[in-house]
Amino acid sequence: MKKFMDEFKQFIARGNVMDLAVGVIIGGAFSSITTSLINDIVMPLLGIFTGSISFAALSFTVNGAVIAYGNFIQAIFNFLIMAFVVFCLIKAINKLHRKKEEAPAEEPAPPEPSAEEKLLTEIRDLLKEKP
Repeated sequence: MKKFMDEFKQFIARGNVMDLAVGVIIGGAFSSITTSLINDIVMPLLGIFTGSISFAALSFTVNGAVIAYGNFIQAIFNFLIMAFVVFCLIKAINKLHRKKEEAPAEEPAPPEPSAEEKLLTEIRDLLKEKP
């Protein structure tokens, strides 16, 4: 049992599990921002054209059962907006990565000639000066 618990601790301490946990927490916060965007900004604007501020009120009854298809439409709308925002974020991040990759690496300055090379250069120059 101790070995199992040690393996579990090692699994949880890995970086990718922690990254996933952070992603889930940020995703939850991002979801509330998107929901507010939809409910407080987009839906009132759509309400101008549709005559209703929310799709959630759309429903019909069949033999006493209420079919709330408006909630389904609202969920689809929320998903599409969230997917669009995530797409735009990923596209922007990829563009930044491409710019970093495309930036040409500066060539290092040529190394300083050695003492021997300097001496040989001086000898060459002296020989050129002789008639």
